[in-house]
Amino acid sequence: MPSAGDTIEDVGEPLYPSGQQLEISHGQQHAVVVTVGGGLRTYDVGGVPVLDGYDVDAMCDGARGQTLVPWPNRVKDGKWSWQGDDLQLALTEPEQHNAIHGLVRWMPWHVLDHQDSVVSLGCASYPQPGYPWPFDVTTTYTLDDSGLTVQTAVTNQGTSPAPIAAGAHPYIRVGTETIDDAILRLPAQSWIATGDQQIPTGRESVDGSPYDFREPRPIGGVEIDYTFTDLDRDGDGKFRLELAAPDRSRTVTFWVGPAYEFVELFTGDALPDKARRRQGLGVEPMTAPPNGFASGESLVVLAPGERWSGEWGITAQ
Repeated sequence: MPSAGDTIEDVGEPLYPSGQQLEISHGQQHAVVVTVGGGLRTYDVGGVPVLDGYDVDAMCDGARGQTLVPWPNRVKDGKWSWQGDDLQLALTEPEQHNAIHGLVRWMPWHVLDHQDSVVSLGCASYPQPGYPWPFDVTTTYTLDDSGLTVQTAVTNQGTSPAPIAAGAHPYIRVGTETIDDAILRLPAQSWIATGDQQIPTGRESVDGSPYDFREPRPIGGVEIDYTFTDLDRDGDGKFRLELAAPDRSRTVTFWVGPAYEFVELFTGDALPDKARRRQGLGVEPMTAPPNGFASGESLVVLAPGERWSGEWGITAQ
């Protein structure tokens, strides 16, 4: 394992676009976690891909598997305010004039622990324009009999209360050529409509909308890039979404714990690479809705030294 003073040349490892490739396995499950962005590049069960990931020689595209902290989704014009101070984030989605997906998705992370079925990575983010708090974030990926569990934790290392939100950006698949034929069950009561710059305009019931998948049905040609909330949870407090092959030969269950109140679904129609569109279903657990920094909705405020954590996971059958 590299020491703190080693460079890539010192270690002698290939310079992959996504950094170090950290493999974990359990039974027939296998995953590859990377040190760029602390992301999840691949996950398969029995050699069958569960994620629509990306190749080892490729740069991550479409935010695939990235950790999104200290905010997921978008901040309109990158502008927000906190306790009377106006703040301006870098516009990382210039085509829509937004700040998108946080500060750590392209940063180098370091390995905290790497065992056969568990890998934990960490990243220290120092104050940046538009976000003046230092924080540590860790993400731990665990494979066991229940599938894949991902825990993300954020600690405020600053001297004043810090607002945070968190998310992730995997794409799931069930072996169909496109997701059009896949059967989706989405037990959510509301969706968040958006307008210019994909910024929320209001919360609406899924009743009578094209986005009502409370009863399983094929995705078909429906284009989705919206956040869902008012999530139905099971007795263990988890929300579970299911994607299944038409013949039910493959089912992927995506779950989120109580820390995540919102889930964004993305059918990939807007991806720059047309060949990658609708190949997997983006399922993004989020603790706050789009533009949460500006609206203040569902933000977690951490006191100095305080830690937040949340879990999500995937089970494939």
